[in-house]
Amino acid sequence: MNNDRVRIVEERLLSDNWYVLKTTAFDWRRRDGSWQRQQRETYDRGNGAALLLIDRRRGMVVLTRQFRLPAYVNGCADGMLVEACAGLLDGDAPEDCIRREAAEETGYVIRQPRKVFEAYMSPGSVTEKLHFFIADYEPADRRTAGGGEAGEGEDIEVLELPLAEALAMVADGRIQDGKTIMLLQHVALAR
Repeated sequence: MNNDRVRIVEERLLSDNWYVLKTTAFDWRRRDGSWQRQQRETYDRGNGAALLLIDRRRGMVVLTRQFRLPAYVNGCADGMLVEACAGLLDGDAPEDCIRREAAEETGYVIRQPRKVFEAYMSPGSVTEKLHFFIADYEPADRRTAGGGEAGEGEDIEVLELPLAEALAMVADGRIQDGKTIMLLQHVALAR
């Protein structure tokens, strides 16, 4: 970290239960040269990778559906979100992570994932940066049923949908997950 406009004054650990929640007091040098004391909380859950599997020949994509407690407590009626395959890096390179997550969550073995961009998803409070990938697949690439790791609390339904239907689901609100919307829009724009 190399920014002469920020000076960390104090950092306190608030929670290290599921991930790390800290509060940080810092001085920020404003554009006019004056210094302002601020305090923010940051939630560090590590960086991750997301993947959209696409069968261009058949016009299909593979997505997942799973329960998300934060969405549920924020008003998502049943807490079930339709999402692109994703996971935390857990010390792996992004491409290795997404290969692992694709196999665990969807049952597909991916051959040549192509990185398309990186993005901070909620930079006002969450430190996570996601690495976004697209990978072509064929039905024969599915080796297992997928479904995630039960020991990690995952209970994932695998969905194979026409790309046009997935885009319609974004438009009508059935897909509300940011990473999924970004990947679907990327594919739509690239066509």
